[in-house]
Amino acid sequence: MNTSEPKKHTWDKNNNWTEELNLLKEIIAQTELVETTKWGGPVYVLNGKNVIGIGGFKSYFGIWFYNGVFLKDEKKVLVNAQEGVTKSLRQWRFNAIEEINEKEVFAYILEAIENEKAGKVIKPTTKKTVTSSEFQQELDSNVTLSEAFQKFSLAKQREFHEYIEEAKREPTKLSRIEKIKPMILENIGLNDKYK
Repeated sequence: MNTSEPKKHTWDKNNNWTEELNLLKEIIAQTELVETTKWGGPVYVLNGKNVIGIGGFKSYFGIWFYNGVFLKDEKKVLVNAQEGVTKSLRQWRFNAIEEINEKEVFAYILEAIENEKAGKVIKPTTKKTVTSSEFQQELDSNVTLSEAFQKFSLAKQREFHEYIEEAKREPTKLSRIEKIKPMILENIGLNDKYK
C-alpha cells in the first residue's frame, strides 16, 4: 500500500467498519439519493437536502436519518443520540455486518426519501429576541455606534444584547456596554475570537 497516498475519510473513525459501510453504500446506491461529502463523511441528498448519512465510530457503525423523527420506525431500531437536544435526527446503530437486514434498511431509506419529497421537516424554533433597554438607549444616542452595529448580522446583534442582559446589576450592564462599544466600532463580533 502506498502510504503517501491520502486516505479518503469516510466517517469510519477507527477504520474498523470498511466492509460494513460499503454494504450500506451499496444499499443506498439503489436509490435516487446523491452522495456528497459533508463534515468529512458521506451524506446522501435529494435536491440538495440532507436525507441520510453513514459512519463508523469506536463501538458501532450506522446510518442516520436527518428527519428520522418522521419515520414510522416499526422495527423500533432508531435512537436519538442526544435525547432532549436533537429534535429530528435519528440513528440506526449496528455492531456487526450480520445485523444489517438489507431489505429493512432499504425500506427505511425509501420512507426517508418519501418524507423528504413530502416536505416533512421540523421548523427551526426562533429564539425570542432579547433587547437590552440600556444598550438600545446607547445606540439611539450614538449614531456612529448605531451605524456600526447595523453592519452585524441579526444573530450577532442578538449576542450583544444577550451579553448585556445576562448581567443582573445595572452597573455591570453599563460596564459591559462600555466594553463592547470599541468592538462594535471595529466590527468585531462578541464571540469572533472563539471562531
